[in-house]
Amino acid sequence: MLYYAVVDTNVLVSALLTKNDDAATVQVLRKIFAGDVIPLYSIETMAEYREVLARRKFRFDKDLVDYVLLAIEKFGILINPSPTAVTLPDMDDLPFYEIVMERIEDDPYLVTGNIKHFTKESFIVTPAEFLEIISR
Repeated sequence: MLYYAVVDTNVLVSALLTKNDDAATVQVLRKIFAGDVIPLYSIETMAEYREVLARRKFRFDKDLVDYVLLAIEKFGILINPSPTAVTLPDMDDLPFYEIVMERIEDDPYLVTGNIKHFTKESFIVTPAEFLEIISR
């Protein structure tokens, strides 16, 4: 079964920072690379990925970042979401939420390490929760 997911930037950061190959964030990326998860993204979220992952404080290898982002673009679906009237605890996360709302008929998930930045919704899950859903 295929799963659709909007991956919050913090999940990518965590996956690239960790030395633990079994970390849930790393496993989510592996699922994307394997084709088990179809990432949903927008021009705005891709710009955020690029900006955040290029920050000097992380010292990520540029080739690794390019590889991850190319995989999201290659295996993912570019969405042009409609604006919503939703107010989130952290409005910077609205572009991720709007992608889910645009493709709600596909039962997508919003995978984030910052659950508190969103309203309580069944489709907003942590990386570990997402992996548990996939494994059922």
